[in-house]
Amino acid sequence: MPQRLVVTELSHEPRKRFPEELRRLRNERGMSLRELAKVLGWDASLFGKMESGATLGGPEVVQALDQYYGTSPLLLTLWEMAVGDPTQFKEQYRRYMLYEADAVSLWHYAASAPPGLLQTEGYMREALAAGGAKGKVLEQQVEARMGRGKLLEGDEAPPFRAIISEAVLRMGLRDKRAWREQLEFLAEAAERPNITLHVLPFGAGLHGLTNTNTMFLRLLDGSTVVYAENDVRGELIEESSRVERLQRAYDAVRDLALAPAESRMFILRLLEELPCEPST
Repeated sequence: MPQRLVVTELSHEPRKRFPEELRRLRNERGMSLRELAKVLGWDASLFGKMESGATLGGPEVVQALDQYYGTSPLLLTLWEMAVGDPTQFKEQYRRYMLYEADAVSLWHYAASAPPGLLQTEGYMREALAAGGAKGKVLEQQVEARMGRGKLLEGDEAPPFRAIISEAVLRMGLRDKRAWREQLEFLAEAAERPNITLHVLPFGAGLHGLTNTNTMFLRLLDGSTVVYAENDVRGELIEESSRVERLQRAYDAVRDLALAPAESRMFILRLLEELPCEPST
C-alpha cells in the first residue's frame, strides 16, 4: 500500500484530485509514463493526458491502475465522482471516501454492524446479499469494501478506535463459520498497535448515539469531519458545531464502554459460546 500522505495540498474537488493522485502514485513508484504503459498495456499518451487532466480515461484503465497501485477502490471512486457517475456511491459517501483516504486518525461507533474497515469478506458478502446485491454487482461491492480495510494495514496505518455495541456482537450471521471468522478477526485486530476496540455492553443503557453508526475522521489540517448513518440515510457532517456535539456524545459513550482488554475478553467469550464446527 502506498505510504500515507504528509502534505495538505491535495484537493477535495474530484476533477482536480483524480489527476493529482495519478501523478503522486506513479512518482512514488519512480516510474516514467512509458514504463507504466509497458506494464499495463495502454498507450503512454493516455496516461499523460489523464495526469494532466485533459481526459479522465475509462473505467477499465482506472480499475487496472487501482489494482496495480493497490489503492482499490480510491481511484475508481475519484473517477466516478469526476464524471458524475452515481452508480456505486452516493455523492456524500463518495466525498467521505476521499476524506477517509486522507485521515490521520479515525474513531467509530458501531450501532448495527462491525466497523466497515474491520469486516471480513464473509460478513460483507452476507450483509450485501441481504441488502439485495447479487451476481456481478455483489462481487464488485465485496471487492470494493475489501480494499478499504487496507487503510489500517502497514507501518503508516493511522490510529483507529472503535466502540462496538453488544447488539452487533450478538446478532451474528446465518453462516456460522463466517461469523466465527468475523469475531476472530475482531479479536486479532484488537491486538494491533494502531487499533483500539471497546465493547459497549447492554447494561450501558440509552445514549446519544444509540441508533447511529458514526465515523469521525481527523484530517491533515487538524479539522474533523463525521459520517453518520442509520438504516434510512447517511450524512457527511463538516460544520464544526455539529461535529463538536457528536464528539461530546462519542466521548460519553466511550466512558460507558468496557476497557480494551475487557473488550477483547468479551469477544473471546462469545467465540467460546459458539457451537463447535462439525468435524469433517
